[in-house]
Amino acid sequence: MIIDSHCHLTFKNETSKLEDVLERAKKVGVGKFLNIATQYNEFDTLKSISEKYNDIYFTLGIHPHESSQTNNTIIDYIKDSSSDKKMLGIGETGLDYYYNHVDKKTQLKSLELHIEISQETRLPLIIHMRDAEEDLINLFSKKYKDKAFSGVIHCFTGSLKFALNVIEMGFYISASGIITFKNSDALREVFKQIPINKTLVETDSPYLAPTPNRGKTNEPSYIIHTLKKLTEIHKINYNELCEITSNNFAKLFKI
Repeated sequence: MIIDSHCHLTFKNETSKLEDVLERAKKVGVGKFLNIATQYNEFDTLKSISEKYNDIYFTLGIHPHESSQTNNTIIDYIKDSSSDKKMLGIGETGLDYYYNHVDKKTQLKSLELHIEISQETRLPLIIHMRDAEEDLINLFSKKYKDKAFSGVIHCFTGSLKFALNVIEMGFYISASGIITFKNSDALREVFKQIPINKTLVETDSPYLAPTPNRGKTNEPSYIIHTLKKLTEIHKINYNELCEITSNNFAKLFKI
């Protein structure tokens, strides 16, 4: 079985044809989906989708691009929802200094609040990180001294040093369709050195469709191309890789 560890099934180009999207995914072996929140107005929809479909789980959190939204009402909503058996994580949250849609101080404060929810609920974090390795490691190290927490760096494009640092803290690293891109040789070299037992796979659909579907609207069925590229990187059997990454997901999210 394959698990898409990070997808967005609340966007109009997905939900309008969700049945078809899920059918195509199941045909290629995708058995579970983790539907990720980015902002508050998605929360109720994420919950309702998970109630309708047994194989779709969800997370709640505020994306760094939307981190100015983060307030006590949202924090309380996330905490109150954490007892839902279909809610597997906190996020996506994190830092994005590439686009800087929100100032760094606001992003850091939002991320810190999400970490504290993770520490309190023991639910893993789903981390978005771009061009912010130093600040992320510094905040992680500071908060980790208070209480341990874990999670996944989704759609990973960072350095090997950063990856190994967060893996030491109990984090997993998720490969997206970016590893299939022609200009991603450096990233593929990084993934060669990331332990396979700390690797997840994702689509981040509807974004970042892998080669040979690049330029199209991404969907969970396209995850097979990311998996195939990982088999080349690690020189491992496809079915074995599917089993390992799914087991990694189960260990992190305790399902």
